[in-house]
Amino acid sequence: MDRREFLKGLSAGAVAFLGAPCISLAGGKDDRPNIVLIMADDMGYSDIGCYGGEVRTPNLDKLAYGGMRFTQFYNCAKCGPTRATLLTGQHYQTVGMKRMQYGATFAEVLRPAGYRTLACGKWHQKPLPTTRGFDRYYGLADGCCNYFNPGMEAREDEPRPGRKSKNRGPRRWAIEDKEIMGYTNPDKDFYTTDAFTDYAVDRLEEYKGEDKPFVLYLAYTAPHYPLHAWPKDIAKYRCKYRDGWDKLRQSRYKRQLEMGLIKAETAPLSKRDESVKAWESLSEEQKDAEDLKMAVYAAMIERMDVGIGKVVEKLKELGKFENTLILFLSDNGGCAGSPNPTPEIAPGPVESYRAVGRSWANASNTPYRKYKRSDYHGGNCTPFIAHWPAVIKAGQLTDQVAHIIDILPTFMELAGASYPDEIDGRKIKSVAGKSLLPIFEGRQRKPHEVLCWQYKDAAAIRRGDWKLVKWNDSGWELYDLSSDRTETKNLADKYPEKTEQMKRTWQKWIKSTAAGLPERLQTKF
Repeated sequence: MDRREFLKGLSAGAVAFLGAPCISLAGGKDDRPNIVLIMADDMGYSDIGCYGGEVRTPNLDKLAYGGMRFTQFYNCAKCGPTRATLLTGQHYQTVGMKRMQYGATFAEVLRPAGYRTLACGKWHQKPLPTTRGFDRYYGLADGCCNYFNPGMEAREDEPRPGRKSKNRGPRRWAIEDKEIMGYTNPDKDFYTTDAFTDYAVDRLEEYKGEDKPFVLYLAYTAPHYPLHAWPKDIAKYRCKYRDGWDKLRQSRYKRQLEMGLIKAETAPLSKRDESVKAWESLSEEQKDAEDLKMAVYAAMIERMDVGIGKVVEKLKELGKFENTLILFLSDNGGCAGSPNPTPEIAPGPVESYRAVGRSWANASNTPYRKYKRSDYHGGNCTPFIAHWPAVIKAGQLTDQVAHIIDILPTFMELAGASYPDEIDGRKIKSVAGKSLLPIFEGRQRKPHEVLCWQYKDAAAIRRGDWKLVKWNDSGWELYDLSSDRTETKNLADKYPEKTEQMKRTWQKWIKSTAAGLPERLQTKF
C-alpha cells in the first residue's frame, strides 16, 4: 500500500497528517494506527534470534519476519540519554536528560490528537509519566532494581532482596500518579517482566471498547542486571554456553551472514575485546560459573519475549493487530559493567545481585566492538523491528540509516499531530528527527546529513558512510563504514583533513545542541 492509498483510509482527523493539528470527527471511525513501542534494557545487537542469537525469541522473530528489520538503527548508547531522546524526538542534550524540560513527550503530542496514552515498565526520568502526557502508568521510575522484590525488606519466609550496594537507598516505583520509594509486592510470584506484561495486557483489555487509537510504551528492564530469572527458565539454557564466548561470537556471526544482516567483505568479525580472556584459559569451575551467568541472562530475554507474545495475542483477540504499528529496540548495547555485591550467591534468585559482565557483553554485541556508554557500534547500534501489517510488507531488511530521534516524528505523522511550541509555560524546542514512514512503505528516505552522539567522555559523528568516534582519553578515530561496519580499521592518520573536518562539525553540533551541558564537555573534544 502506498502513502496515498493509506491516507484514503484515514479519518478526516488523521488526514491532518500533512502538518495541521488533528481534528477528530464526532461519531466518525478513527482508522489511525495504534502504536506499541517496546524497549529492552542493556540488550546486545545479536541477542535475539532474528539478529543472529540462539536465545529463544519466537515472538520477536515472528514480528521481524512479518515486518521489517533495520541493520543500521541507532540509539544513544546509555539508558537515560536514549529514553529522553526517544520520548521527545530531540537530542537529550537539548531537552534535559532527567527532566526533559525543553521537550514534549510523544504522549504530550499524541494525547491532544486523540490518542489514549499508556506506559509501563522502566521510566528513567524525574517527572512521572502521568505528569508528562500519559494517562496511565505502572513500573520502575528508576534505573534498575531487584526483579523479584524491588523493595528493601524481605517478604515472609524469603531472603532479603539482593541490592546493588548496601548504601543504596530504595528504588523509586510508581503506580499511576503515586510514587513509592521501596516497592515490595506481597505476591511471592512477582517478577517485574511479568508484571509489566500483565499491566500492558490489562490496560488493552480495559480500553478495548474505545474508538480512539492508543499508544502503549512498554519499557522492559530485561536483561539489565541484576541477573534474576525463574528456575524453570534458567534450566532451558544451563550448560548451553559451555563452549564459551569465543565460539558464541563465531556462531552468531555466521548466522548474521546467512541472514543477510551483514556481509563478510564489509563487516569482518571484530577481534575479541582486549580486556576479555580467551575462554580456554578459564578453569572448569570458572567455565561452569560463566555458563550459569549467561543462562540466566538468556532466560531473562526469553521471558521478555514471552511477554511480548502475550501483548500480540491480546491485540489479535481485540481485532487490533492488523492496524497496530509495533516497534522493538534496545536502549544501548550489551553492558560491560559488573557490579557484584553478592559474589558468594550464584546468579538467579532474589537474594543475589550479579551481572553478566564484559566477556559475555562482548559476545552480545557481535559483530561489533565495545559496549554500552561508548559510541562504537557495540554501544549505539540496536536491533530495530517494525511490524504493521496494514502498511509494512513482510520479510523486509533495510540498510537505511535511522535513529531514535526519528520515532516521535513518525508518530506525529501517523497521528496528524503537531509538536507544541510551549507546554505549561515551558518553551519547547523543535524535533530533530524525521519520519520513518517512507522506509516503512518500502521507499528510499532522504538520509540525515549528519548524526551526532555524546555522553560524558564518549562522542561520535556519522556523515554518509564515514564515522568519527572517540571514547575516554583516546584520540578521534575515523572509519569508512562502507567497507568496515565493525570499525576495525582506524583511518584517521590516512585522512587527517576529513578527520579534522568531521571533528569541527561535531564541535559545532555540541555547542549549538547542548548549550546546557557543562563547558568542560563542550570544549573537551
